[in-house]
Amino acid sequence: MDPLQLTVLLVGLVVVLGGLLVAVTRRRPSKTRTRPRPGVDYAPGVGDDAQVPRDTLTRTVDDTLLPEVVVPGLEAPAPTAGRLSRLRARLARSQSTLGLGLLALLSRDRLDAETWDEVEETLLASDLGVVPTAQLVDRLRTRALADGARDPVSVRALLREELLALVDPSMDRRLRTDRHPDGSPAVVLVVGVNGTGKTTTTGKLGRVLVADGRSVLLGAADTFRAAAAEQLQTWGDRVGALVVRGPEGGDPASVAFEAVKKGFEAGVDTVVVDTAGRLHTKVGLMDELGKVKRVIEKQSTVDEVLLVLDATTGQNGLTQARVFAEVVDVTGIVLTKLDGTAKGGIVVAVQRDLGVPVKLVGLGEGPDDLAPFEPEAFVDALLG
Repeated sequence: MDPLQLTVLLVGLVVVLGGLLVAVTRRRPSKTRTRPRPGVDYAPGVGDDAQVPRDTLTRTVDDTLLPEVVVPGLEAPAPTAGRLSRLRARLARSQSTLGLGLLALLSRDRLDAETWDEVEETLLASDLGVVPTAQLVDRLRTRALADGARDPVSVRALLREELLALVDPSMDRRLRTDRHPDGSPAVVLVVGVNGTGKTTTTGKLGRVLVADGRSVLLGAADTFRAAAAEQLQTWGDRVGALVVRGPEGGDPASVAFEAVKKGFEAGVDTVVVDTAGRLHTKVGLMDELGKVKRVIEKQSTVDEVLLVLDATTGQNGLTQARVFAEVVDVTGIVLTKLDGTAKGGIVVAVQRDLGVPVKLVGLGEGPDDLAPFEPEAFVDALLG
């Protein structure tokens, strides 16, 4: 083979080997050119495949920490005994007008006509009412002149005695919520105008009864407000009370009837029925409330009709109260938002106007801020 042929053969061999090397290199991926893997090398973004590749190391079930499942327990409401005394600070606003204002006036060195006019104005501003104000001023003037006491301790004792007499500790403020001798539950009907907090009061009342050791069923007969039944269900779930509810827009009397029926079957101590808020001027709505009570009475007596009044409405609440009392025979008053008003005299006014005792007062937005009304604790709170 001559030199030229040998050269051509070597060149051809080099070309073939070079081509093979290039082909092999293209088939084998270079470690330095591997694309980053989404979900492994970086957080996947829009357009990336978020699935972790199969060759990624995985954990077994035993190695995986699962979130702890927390089963909520039932709440234990605070005891009701002495609750009003524990909430005394909530009456701070009422103190400024009624209690402390009167103490300052009656402690003056000289009680002239101008001072007694100021005493009268203070009492009227506290929503005590015209007749109770006149009576209290007469009694205070007579006793102040007779005793001649001006020191703070004596004046406070005098004022406490007279205010306590107005609040009337002799009124029966017990809630009739005990099961009847025949085993049937006590029935409590909660009524009032829109916005007074009836559903919240019903839920808090359920807590009060549970705290006192009673079994409770709540009837959601406010079928017109969409959130009312759900709200009452939440209150019941928190303390283990049964709840009977009907369809939205359904017949309130039917729901109330079913609630009492279920209370019989479940053997609970007390059935508390929440009703829809209604304006006292709407005759049709008031007649419907009377129907709810009559339907309940077809299978059980209604032991309590609690009228919920907003204490901040003052004397305007008395007009509402009179109409409700005519329709459903109110047995007790629940004054809500008493911590938000300087008009503590509404307690006296509503009792004297209706002849019905204040049995419960709301002193805050907390779940256990509904307290049985205690005249002594209330007057002491007013006087600081």
